[in-house]
Amino acid sequence: MAALGLTALALAGCYESPDDVTLHEPGVYKGPSDPLRNKLDDGELQQSLEQRFSGQTDR
Repeated sequence: MAALGLTALALAGCYESPDDVTLHEPGVYKGPSDPLRNKLDDGELQQSLEQRFSGQTDR
């Protein structure tokens, strides 16, 4: 009887709701919108990032 109860508990822990599945589509981001992404439009930030990354081209 105890084994049956443990089996039921173990199987209940493995349950995954079918609503939580996200199907992958190449090139399409389906996550929540990222507020930091708007900062990439800032020219000063882009220039700073390009300067930082250009120093790492020898690696």
